[in-house]
Amino acid sequence: MLLAEDDRPIRNALERALALEGYVVTAVADGVEALAAAHRSRPDILVLDVMMPGIDGLQVCRVLRAEGDRTPILMLTALVETPDRIAGLDAGADDYVVKPFDVEEVFARLRALLRRAAPAPEEPCDDGRQVTAADLRIDPAARRAWRGVRELELTRTEFDLLELLARNSGIVLDHATIYDRIWGYDFGPGSKNLAVYVGYLRRKVDEPDRVPLIHTVRGVGYVLREG
Repeated sequence: MLLAEDDRPIRNALERALALEGYVVTAVADGVEALAAAHRSRPDILVLDVMMPGIDGLQVCRVLRAEGDRTPILMLTALVETPDRIAGLDAGADDYVVKPFDVEEVFARLRALLRRAAPAPEEPCDDGRQVTAADLRIDPAARRAWRGVRELELTRTEFDLLELLARNSGIVLDHATIYDRIWGYDFGPGSKNLAVYVGYLRRKVDEPDRVPLIHTVRGVGYVLREG
């Protein structure tokens, strides 16, 4: 694991806690060191502080994604507004934790990201390879998705969420079910994590000139259907 955090007390405390949890941790203090460490030896997962001097966590994330590195990334941020969270997702992050955080929540999110990143036995789709719903087409093996002829640029979490909704097209999935299937952990009714991801996924899938596919069922959850 690679941990990048410029606040020394937080870095040292989190490094100790992660080591006690069984992780082998490389801890660095800024984005330049983080990129150098990631290039020397690819970690299983990265934990990046957003606000670091020089190259910040978002820039590190963008560089790695531009290089084709799909290693799971968990962002640590003191920024709680929705646009700040969207910026992290847009940079290619898979999940985020808002400071001050409970270390047990960090552990839970890391476990969920690592489970999703682990190789899994292939499960055949209805047509043997692809999932389709309306004019949406998903290739799970290649982790690619298209709306009509336009290929969608999705982060790991966005892809998993879209695939889950498409596989259950027409079925309303409640918040608890989606949290369990995507993150492996229910963050509770007060969490806005899912709403942020759904909102950002809509911006990529439901363009203004397209019939909306992702719908909110108030008080229940979300459903993918045409019209």
